[in-house]
Amino acid sequence: MVGEDFAALLAAAQRGSEQAFSVLWRDVNPALLRYLRVVAAEHAEDVAAETWVQVVRGLPRFTGDEVAWRAWLFTTARRRLLDQVRLRKRHPSEPLDEISPMDIPRTAAAEQVAMDNMATESAMALLSKLPEQQAEVIFLRVVAGLDTEAVAEILGRSPGAVRVAAHRGLKKLATLLAGAGVTL
Repeated sequence: MVGEDFAALLAAAQRGSEQAFSVLWRDVNPALLRYLRVVAAEHAEDVAAETWVQVVRGLPRFTGDEVAWRAWLFTTARRRLLDQVRLRKRHPSEPLDEISPMDIPRTAAAEQVAMDNMATESAMALLSKLPEQQAEVIFLRVVAGLDTEAVAEILGRSPGAVRVAAHRGLKKLATLLAGAGVTL
């Protein structure tokens, strides 16, 4: 999190400072990508790009502190994700079996290269074993750093439902870790 400098950074970004915006982007984009990889693995980068386009468009009108900024960003991401899901349902794609392995691009995105480490992959693998709502709640609470009320608003649930989903998800994660021989 940016901390005390957030208000000045936001104001500079709203005035068009690319440097200020890049600080905001570098602060939250890794968490955004991890969140999207949990809820939309195949389309995470596309949804993230669409999210940032919307954020840039709406940035001059945004008001709030750093918590509100993060909540707004993840709300925007979730809305773009839902748009993507609706689009893919209306226009399903079919696999192209004729493409040979030699024709498939092999260059990894810079974000992917930075994110590829054992701990992140293991954590994401564990989160993927949870029911979708529990994984999403835990991710938004722990990785995105949002409070219960912000997560409830993003997901359209009550704060109590968010707390219950977080509790159940953490309990299931503890069980999964214990099964793997990891003790807390």
